[in-house]
Amino acid sequence: MTMLPASGVRAAIARALDVLGRFPPPLLQLMFRLAVASVFLKAGLNKIASWELTVQLFADEYKVPLLSPDLAATMAATFEIGCSMLLILGLATRLATLPLLGMIAVIQTFVYPSAYSEHLTWASILLFLLTRGAGPWSLDRALGLEPPATR
Repeated sequence: MTMLPASGVRAAIARALDVLGRFPPPLLQLMFRLAVASVFLKAGLNKIASWELTVQLFADEYKVPLLSPDLAATMAATFEIGCSMLLILGLATRLATLPLLGMIAVIQTFVYPSAYSEHLTWASILLFLLTRGAGPWSLDRALGLEPPATR
């Protein structure tokens, strides 16, 4: 087996990194918006489709502190569907991430603390969108709600 000289390996790595560096950030921002929105939209629609079961779950299993099961279920479904639609459209994106991040914190703390890897994945995507914005392929950008050059 022939070993590549160190300089050849470095050059190959540099070429690979150059190719990877050309991946369009706007596509990544769009993919992140759609991916995380799909998770929360599905959850919200499932809540509405089986409303009685949803309220029962909030009473028996989820037990959100300080809120009645009906209010907690209503708030959860509203934020999941509403914020997901905003993320899909790229409208008020940074604002839409905040209720979802809050929901993740509540779920992680009070409901499913062992599901941290899933929650960390969702939170990471939402934090990226919060700090970087929806990107150029969004209503935020089209309406001038986000500056043209975001990192």
